[in-house]
Amino acid sequence: MKTVKNIPISKIQRASKLVQTGAKVGVNYLKYYGDKMINSEADAKERLDESNATDIYDSLKDLKGSALKLAQMLSMEKNILPQAYVEKFSLSQFSVPPLSAPLVMKTFKKSFGKFPNEIFDSFNPEAINAASIGQVHRAEKDGKTLAVKIQYPGVADSILSDLAMVKPIAMKMFNIKGEHSDVYFKEVEGKLIEETNYLLEIEQSKEVVAACEHIPNLLFPKYYKELSSQQIITMDWMEGIHLSEFAKINTNQDVANSIGQALWDFYMYQMHTLKKVHADPHPGNFLVSENGQLIAIDFGCMKIIPEDFYDPYFELFDKNVLDDSKLFHNKLLELEILREDDTEEEILFFTNMFHDVLSFFTQPFREEIFNFSDPEFFDKIAAIGERYFKDTRTRKMNANRGSRHFIYMNRTFFGLFNLMFDLKAERIIIENYKTF
Repeated sequence: MKTVKNIPISKIQRASKLVQTGAKVGVNYLKYYGDKMINSEADAKERLDESNATDIYDSLKDLKGSALKLAQMLSMEKNILPQAYVEKFSLSQFSVPPLSAPLVMKTFKKSFGKFPNEIFDSFNPEAINAASIGQVHRAEKDGKTLAVKIQYPGVADSILSDLAMVKPIAMKMFNIKGEHSDVYFKEVEGKLIEETNYLLEIEQSKEVVAACEHIPNLLFPKYYKELSSQQIITMDWMEGIHLSEFAKINTNQDVANSIGQALWDFYMYQMHTLKKVHADPHPGNFLVSENGQLIAIDFGCMKIIPEDFYDPYFELFDKNVLDDSKLFHNKLLELEILREDDTEEEILFFTNMFHDVLSFFTQPFREEIFNFSDPEFFDKIAAIGERYFKDTRTRKMNANRGSRHFIYMNRTFFGLFNLMFDLKAERIIIENYKTF
């Protein structure tokens, strides 16, 4: 893969890159208008999506950092984005052009005060994996094979300016109006800042490992603080293939079920016991070992679940609450989905929308055992989401509803569900975590 010799760091450089991309998208639309006069509109739109997805991703992968992290987050929104965007943006999970060897050495020396060969017995300057915020190298020290994650230069310093640039795009895409929008962007901003603090990630990683290492069929690397810094993390090298690659080639249903159970138990235990959850469940953060064990390798994005959100949020999973209109209404108010100043039209619309979504979304939690291989379950959720997302009334109303905690909780659940479906995991015991 072609390597990157420099990354735009200044606000002007990064803004200029996005302006150039905007110009390319404008040209794509001009081509589209001509294309649909000759060919079917559906075919023309598909070609437009492919062109725009390629141009936008090519720009973001050069910028890296929080701009590329946004693409990674959007790649999980399979019910919102056209397929061309999902496929292209999914590359941001673990397949991004890495830094060149000289830039790696320069970045390492600036962060750690030493070159890699002054610390490790051996160090491969060619990246093994590269994602949105950093890339991973293989190293050796004292007979141990290690994974060294190096953060891209300028990532932490560009978060605020990147978010300011992408904010108008995100607001339009998710129909977020100006009112109350800052609280959501502050939530994302805070998490991105945390993800660039690798010393914090090490502490969070150690906490998760200590709390969850008893979960069956689940492995974690060991982390080495003495070989790490604010922008560098050193951990054990874990042999395995990414979860998405495993899902594509696996033919053993028992192994899929075993991995799916470990993944599900891991998340349920975090949510209900620790009240703190790994809020970045994309395939690049999980490996599958040769022995069919799940390996969790990245804990930069952890979400604390406060009690005043946890209680009403999970009470909505209870069918008795869903079926009781007054109870349901009160929970929506507690979670800021409904507001005291809503009109009757807004109350009716959002009550019906969330009731429809939750009725299907919470189905696994009302059963002892669930098959996540059932396409009908996911098709129904997707259909409901698409129906309301495209509803003209949604566009007229202020759709930024709910507590700020929804952003990462919903992202966690939808990401988890997508991973379970990709695995085609069956006969998953829903409350298995209670036995630990």
